[in-house]
Formats: sequence, C-alpha cells, structure tokens
Amino acid sequence: MRRRKFLTLLGSAAVSCPLAARAQQTYRLGCLLPLPRDAPVNIAFFDELRRRGFIEGQNLTIEYRAYGLHFDLISEYAAELIKVMVDVITMVGTDDAIRATQQATKTIPILAMSDDMVGSRLVGSMARPDGNTTGVSILARTLFAKRQEILIEAVPGLRQIAFLAEANIDQVATLDALQEAARAQNIDLSIHWVAKGEENPRAADGSR
Repeated sequence: MRRRKFLTLLGSAAVSCPLAARAQQTYRLGCLLPLPRDAPVNIAFFDELRRRGFIEGQNLTIEYRAYGLHFDLISEYAAELIKVMVDVITMVGTDDAIRATQQATKTIPILAMSDDMVGSRLVGSMARPDGNTTGVSILARTLFAKRQEILIEAVPGLRQIAFLAEANIDQVATLDALQEAARAQNIDLSIHWVAKGEENPRAADGSR
C-alpha cells in the first residue's frame, strides 16, 4: 500500500494531496537511468519532485544508479536497488534495460519510459498494465494517429500531409493506421521513405 501510494504521487496523479500529509512518511526512490545524476534532465526531474513536496533528506531518499556506460551491469544495479528496499524504481531506457529490471523484481513497482510499452510487450495494456510495471510510451503507434488528428485540427483547410518514414524500421501497421485516419477526414497522406539523414531534404521537396 505504501509503495502504491508513492507510485501514485510520483506519477502526479495525486498532486492535490497536502504536502504536510506527505511529509509524515519517508520514501525511498530508486533511479536506474542512463545519464549521470547531474544531467540537466535529471536535475529538472528532482526539482519537480521537490516542488511537489518530495524533499531529499527530509521525506525522500534517492538511490541513484547510472547505467549509460555500463549497460551490462543493469541487472546488478537493479539488484542493489532491491537490496536497499526502494519503494519504486523509475527508469528510462531500451526495452532490454526494462526487461532486465523486470526480471530482477516482480514485486517492486517499476515506473518506466520507453518508445512503446505495449508494442514491445513490456506491459499488456497501458490502461491495465499487468505485473509490476507501468509508465509512459513516447512513440506508441496510437499516438501517431492522435498527433495527426491534432495537426489537422490546427491547420484549417488542410488537404495534404507528407510523412517521412524511416526505411530501416517496420512501420507498416502504423502507416496503415495513419492512412485510414487521414482518409476518414478526406486528407491525402503521402509516405516518403528515407534511409539516411541526407535524404530528408530530397524527401521534403517531394522528389523520390
């Protein structure tokens, strides 16, 4: 129950809880991240925790492990976090990194961020994740259609959209969904495949 409460607070789902009530408990946050602790993105993360009432040295203890230069030690770092009994493990990384952490613990909640949590089968569902893992998908297929929908709404009268697709990645299902969504709104969606960065300008000009 204690871990579930902390996970909820960490995910900003209960930001309206009084800070005084949070201060009555001390939480132990395990961080398994690729960058050093003093990386700007991490500083911003800890600043946000502090703003929401989680203050290191008062009601929060942070156990930090940076695996960026030691990918082969992820399982060992995860074991260290488990040994010190963290309440939650938060991590950003590749699918393999998250799976290694999942294998290390089946009980401590894992709050992860990856390209596609469901598509990579890290969780069965974002709405009802199975096991002890939840998190954020930043490139999930379902998000592409939503972004396209927002673009169409933001540009009145839009009739044509060009999509640059990386040739080295299997995106057939994603592109089919985008095409279907575009047709439903009478939008002409053209796909331009690129394999190298230098091909982007040519694709943007509409040439093949």
